[in-house]
Amino acid sequence: MTLVPEPPRLARALLRLFLPPADLEYLLGDLEELHRKRISESGRIRAHLWYWREALSAFSALAPARRERLERIAEHRKGDGVMITFWQDLRYGARMLARAPGFALLAIGALALGIGANTAVFSTVNAVLLRPLPFPDSHRVVLLHETNLGKGWSSFTVAPPNFLDWRSQARSFETMAAYVGRTFNFTGRELPEALRGFLVTEGFLETLGAAPFLGRAFAGEDFQPGRDQVALATHAFWQDSFGADPGAIGKSLMLNGKSYTLIGVLPQEFRFGGRGTAMFVPWAFGANERTARGGHYCSVVAKLRAGVFADQAQQEMSGIAAGLEQSYPDSNKGWGILVRRMQDVVVPGATRRMLLILLGAVGFVLVIACANVANMLLARALQRGREIAVRAALGASRGRIVRQLLTESFLLAAIGAIAGVVLAHWGTRSLLAANPGVLPRASDVRVDLTVLAFSSVVAVVTGLVFGLAPSLWATRSDLHETLKEGGRSGTSGVLRQRLRGLLVVAELALALMLLVGAGLLLRSFARLQNVHPGFDSRSTLTLAAVLPRAKYSEPSRVVGFFEAARERLASLPGVESAALTSIVPLSGGDELYSIEFEGRARVPGADNPSALYFVVSPGYFRTMRIPLRAGRDFDPRDRDGALRVAVISESFAQRHFRGENPIGQRIRIGRNSRIIREIVGVVGDVKLYGLEDRSTPQVYEPFAQFPEGGMNFVLRTSVDPLSLGAAARKQVQAIDPDQPVTALQSLDGILADSVALPRFRTLLLGVFAAVALLLAAVGLYGVMSYSVVQRRQEIGIRMALGAGRSTVLGLVLRQAMALAACGVALGVAGAFPLSKVTETLLFEVEPRDLPTFAAVPAALLLVALAAAIIPAWRATRVDPIEALRYE
Repeated sequence: MTLVPEPPRLARALLRLFLPPADLEYLLGDLEELHRKRISESGRIRAHLWYWREALSAFSALAPARRERLERIAEHRKGDGVMITFWQDLRYGARMLARAPGFALLAIGALALGIGANTAVFSTVNAVLLRPLPFPDSHRVVLLHETNLGKGWSSFTVAPPNFLDWRSQARSFETMAAYVGRTFNFTGRELPEALRGFLVTEGFLETLGAAPFLGRAFAGEDFQPGRDQVALATHAFWQDSFGADPGAIGKSLMLNGKSYTLIGVLPQEFRFGGRGTAMFVPWAFGANERTARGGHYCSVVAKLRAGVFADQAQQEMSGIAAGLEQSYPDSNKGWGILVRRMQDVVVPGATRRMLLILLGAVGFVLVIACANVANMLLARALQRGREIAVRAALGASRGRIVRQLLTESFLLAAIGAIAGVVLAHWGTRSLLAANPGVLPRASDVRVDLTVLAFSSVVAVVTGLVFGLAPSLWATRSDLHETLKEGGRSGTSGVLRQRLRGLLVVAELALALMLLVGAGLLLRSFARLQNVHPGFDSRSTLTLAAVLPRAKYSEPSRVVGFFEAARERLASLPGVESAALTSIVPLSGGDELYSIEFEGRARVPGADNPSALYFVVSPGYFRTMRIPLRAGRDFDPRDRDGALRVAVISESFAQRHFRGENPIGQRIRIGRNSRIIREIVGVVGDVKLYGLEDRSTPQVYEPFAQFPEGGMNFVLRTSVDPLSLGAAARKQVQAIDPDQPVTALQSLDGILADSVALPRFRTLLLGVFAAVALLLAAVGLYGVMSYSVVQRRQEIGIRMALGAGRSTVLGLVLRQAMALAACGVALGVAGAFPLSKVTETLLFEVEPRDLPTFAAVPAALLLVALAAAIIPAWRATRVDPIEALRYE
């Protein structure tokens, strides 16, 4: 038996590690042949020694080339090694998250909620508030309003003669145009259709920077009386009615009984007047429209000259208003002019405030979500302290451990960001689906990629920062002490526990601020719901008809049509009564006229009192169940040629006939001030604009004495009102097959739509507040659960020394409620100033409403108590022996 191993076998095995195959075969081939000769000549031992000496000498000569080759290969594969290590870290991180599914789902869910909610709301804010209007140079487009602060009108429609004076005198604008909404009865087809459109003056399209993509625009001669029967169609109407046929240009349209020629189609991106707008027709002013300054019913749009700002135009227009007041004191006394950017007018102030408040609310949700994730990452890192110490003791470098933990945090944040993208798309669609029509420009809302990227980066950075900090703490700690103390907390553990407590306090404080805001809006909405509108909306159907003047030019024909239609509708099965009104309360329409009182001297230059004006048929007050306070209702004797009569509202009587009996008093109405009306009745006030508005004085005239071509039918039914819609439409069209019926809806639906905006904002803020509360409760639960684990030995010792379960329960609950109390205190301190933000959105509720500020903190403390119950109960189940043995 030899003491030296067989050289060929061992040499081949060792040298293969260091030499390339070609070098190895060359070397060993020669050595083995010489080695066999040496054995036969000088013996086995001497031959083996010689073999090793020759092999080492050969290896020394070939090793530098081998080392150079290995260095080149290592340099080539260096990048691949980093990627391989990264993928290994990702796989390991995924396995670690899979072992803690509860932690992973909560963290991912919190991040997804924060990212998704922020992106959905800010995308809406961006589309509605920040994105320019779809007009060239939209920042220069302004709307001009008349104002009369003495009457309480900060923004009012314009008298056409005033508009003509503005256009001729103003120098701050490139162009200026007036427009007024109209309903056009589109006939000549199988079914008549009511189209929404506008009468527009010269310069309207130029002001908005619009031009037809098909056909031609309006020319100057189109605005001359008798030559104005041409029309421009919107892209949607052209597609729906003509199948996008270019040959539609030049065709005739029967609008309101007159033949109009379609001269052009506006581009698809042109949007004015909201969805459903179909037609634009030239407005050729008649003689009366050029001179009658008492009627304020048109709107004015203008485009500022380059380099002119809105405040400069405001100064010029205020001077023009002062000049018109001096020139026409009877009609223009107290009337001013307001210049506003169109961007600011498109979105009403209430909607603007709502969106900004919601944006702040989801910002709070994102902060709470990030704090929650940070809290969970801190807890998880501290729980893995022993594992990290073991890995370090086995030789893992500090950089390697930190990189692994950061990879896990990055993976968690990345999954949360991806889930947030999905939630952002779903949230945006849900927000638009829940929109009850109160959001202007809703069709422009899309997921904003910039905000999505920002929210995702915030979430990822949160994950990395709060994954890095525990990693550095863990790798800096004394391995011996960490392994020795196991689950016990040292000084650094106490500091980290306090940091987690501070995060929970911040979450609870932010959640309380949101809950206070939601509580204030909820109480405000409840108060609003309890307001009586002045009529009974139950079981009531409304529908409208607008008669074309070309076909119904005589008042007798107008009265005949509507009376016949009302009688046919009243005879329908399920209809208890039917009546007519020019305006349906809360539907958005209004007519306001000045009032003169016979026998009272008029103060020169002073404004006359005014009132909302209605034309109604006999039985209207009974059908609407508007109470009669004094006098009588209209009846069939109030016809044309009879004594002119009027009915006034209760607020009208209290304001203008205080201490007098209004019955028998005589008034003139600005619509036709030459006619004297005698007041025959007083009825209760109704809400016209909204439930939160104060009652405005109202005056009613009988339909037969002053017929209007556009009227609404009101049906009181004993069945579901909407079930009668088709039958009601047939009854109206049985009198005139070419007459379309519009605005078919229940009065309950109109009432619900009038509170759609406060209901929408209350719902959204309530949802965000609930999410914030849930996240804060989860954060508190996590802190208390970890605290119980960390204090397991302490609890075991206490119980071993005789402490009862109630004592242990109280110990844990006191710690939890101390955190909750701090969060509530900070939240209340922050909610007091922030509640002022909601002041303009509240109805009959103070921003510092005591019941809300008492109920919300109490509710939050109850939720905190519920979140702490389970960890506290677990603490009472600790076995003292097991706890001490665990240590």
